[in-house]
Amino acid sequence: MHQDPSDSPVHSPAPAHSTTTVERGSFCLARCVCGWSGPARRARDRARADAREHLGEREQDG
Repeated sequence: MHQDPSDSPVHSPAPAHSTTTVERGSFCLARCVCGWSGPARRARDRARADAREHLGEREQDG
């Protein structure tokens, strides 16, 4: 049986990852548009490091 290429499933690329930090009271946490959220941190630098680590993990997966 011949399959028409237009009938093949469309694979969209993985969603782009874009991180930001959010402050909640005296805590700061990193978030990504993919839905990932890091732990609440008292140090903004640590929340930013969590975001960088998440982006690094995504590059290795993709």
